[in-house]
Amino acid sequence: MGNQASVVIVDVYGAVNRMALAFRDAGYDCVRVQSTPQVPPSYESGDTFDAYRDNIVYRGDFADLLARLKAYHPIAVVAGSELGVEFTDRIAEELALPGNGTALSQARRDKYVQIETLRAAGVPATRQLLVTDADQLVRWHEEIGGRVVVKPIRSARNDGVTFCDTPAESAAAYRHLLTRKNVFDVRNEGVVAQEYLRGTEFIVNTVSCRGRHRLTDMWRYTKITVNGIRDRINGMLSVPDDDPRHAVLLDYTYAVLDALGIQYGPLHLEIMITSDGPRLVEAGARLCGADVARYAVLMSGESQMDRTVQAYVAPERFLAEYQGPYAKNNSAAMGFLASPVEGILRGYPLAHLVEELESFAGMKLRIPIGERIVRTVDDDTEPAAVGLVHPDPSVVEQDFATLCYLDGFGFYDVQPG
Repeated sequence: MGNQASVVIVDVYGAVNRMALAFRDAGYDCVRVQSTPQVPPSYESGDTFDAYRDNIVYRGDFADLLARLKAYHPIAVVAGSELGVEFTDRIAEELALPGNGTALSQARRDKYVQIETLRAAGVPATRQLLVTDADQLVRWHEEIGGRVVVKPIRSARNDGVTFCDTPAESAAAYRHLLTRKNVFDVRNEGVVAQEYLRGTEFIVNTVSCRGRHRLTDMWRYTKITVNGIRDRINGMLSVPDDDPRHAVLLDYTYAVLDALGIQYGPLHLEIMITSDGPRLVEAGARLCGADVARYAVLMSGESQMDRTVQAYVAPERFLAEYQGPYAKNNSAAMGFLASPVEGILRGYPLAHLVEELESFAGMKLRIPIGERIVRTVDDDTEPAAVGLVHPDPSVVEQDFATLCYLDGFGFYDVQPG
């Protein structure tokens, strides 16, 4: 095996596999750890081992896992997905490698514990209930009034998130979640109910090194109601640093990072600015997905991915740069299209108009011609994503509005049935 140092990446799937290539470009081999015997079904199609020196599947013998990892001389352990956050903390602590420790691991993974940890630290947080039975939830919903959100305590990608207008709907959502598995093919072990936050939702992505935090990119969500789905995210637009909400979000983000004990690595936060101020929707101690890193680089010259590599393999450089300026100053947006039709896809007749947009930077068509397309209800049924980048924010905003106009019934040519 030699003496070459390596980086361990835990439960890495999909687009985040590019992180292994980034570490390899920096001169480090990567070893992948799979904390479950089987790859979660929702990730099987995009799973690959090509960028890794080894893929070690954990089968319950932690001492054996550590021994196998030590043979690769690891210098860092990084979470590749939400599923691997706690296991990453455990491995890093046992190997005495840079990490966030295990004391607050649960708060970085369990959505209920996460919010309560913020509250205990004095960080403003949403009202919530750890649901133990349907009657308890009904009483809480009646007391809080209005709409509430019911969701699994451990999942990802908006899996199982349900908006409920009545106590009866909340009880039904709770019973449904207890009978199903989450996106990682693990049966839901608990359910949390939270007040429905009204306001504007943002993404904030950071990387930390020795307790120092670097903002890599910040975005504002846009949402629509489509195909019976409320608050479907149809896009995200970059937030410039002269936006008055930027400083508010950054101050709140730093408070969340400290409350959750983040010392090393990436954190992906979703924050709502409400009439009462910012409130955390949820945070994940891992990279943001959905090709955001690519457009962040086009926007600012850096991303969570390259700063994460730097935090672990060149910490002194990270600490020298973490408060410095960005290499680029572009505006960016990503659009997530939603099909209103079902059938065999014959083509995307308006795709050429998207490519002609002044700020067009890329388009990923996820449903090939000749395959079946369905009405979009979640990330797995999203037919296409579009990226926009331009120095002038007004151009990006106009092109994003045009993209939203083009998406719809005329964008998809289907054979019904």
